[in-house]
Amino acid sequence: MSSHLPLAGKTILVTRSLGQSNQFSDRLTAAGAKVIEMPALEIGPPSSWEPLDQAIANLSSFDWLILTSTNGVDYFFSRLRTAGHNFHDLAGVKIAVVGEKTAQSLKTQNIHPDFIPPNFVADSLVENFPEQLPGKKILFPRVESGGREVLVKELTAKGAEVLEVPAYESCCPQSIPPAAEFALLNRNIDVITFASSKTVQFFCQLATNLLPQPPATYLQDVCIASIGPQTSKTCQTLFGRVDVEAQEYTLEGLTQALIKWATSGYE
Repeated sequence: MSSHLPLAGKTILVTRSLGQSNQFSDRLTAAGAKVIEMPALEIGPPSSWEPLDQAIANLSSFDWLILTSTNGVDYFFSRLRTAGHNFHDLAGVKIAVVGEKTAQSLKTQNIHPDFIPPNFVADSLVENFPEQLPGKKILFPRVESGGREVLVKELTAKGAEVLEVPAYESCCPQSIPPAAEFALLNRNIDVITFASSKTVQFFCQLATNLLPQPPATYLQDVCIASIGPQTSKTCQTLFGRVDVEAQEYTLEGLTQALIKWATSGYE
């Protein structure tokens, strides 16, 4: 019976990108939760394609391509094809990815990455990089604003030459779905999940316009659940706390962390 499932009786607000797959929601529902989805991020093209197009035209000059998100993979390869190229043009370029989902996304392009760091975080990529970095030329297609500055700083500090190019942009949606709005205003939520720093920022932006008090105050009885350290930092900044953090920085890891939270008696 569903009442015996670990997340039975819990209502979980899932913030995610608009149009993103709802596998995470399905996992939570299978564990007994009632899930309400609230897209807190919209993905679109960058303000200009020129820097990426130029980098693609000079692909053979790079030693490595670094991809840190599924959006980075999707937009980079879409633009590669638009320019009349295909993955064969990457023959001399090694590819490093951050994150299991990014690696899976790359495999849908029939490409296997040359390097995946042991932990699904950017810091791990620099620490465990398989080659000496001095003199290496690295192409890094990323989100136009608010990307991983730390990664670029660390690679540059170790002697690499990194070219950052905007491959996509993320922005805040214009509205909150009625079901999510109703649940927030009526305090019908036990948990809010965040899978990126930007979803935390944009959620707070949307919630500030909706709620009668600042989100950190209004949601003080709601469990704040984060996918990993970077997202947790943003939760700390905007909510003053994080209650659950995934040990493995994936959506499956976040599901397991919530099950542990719900069944440990520390609610």
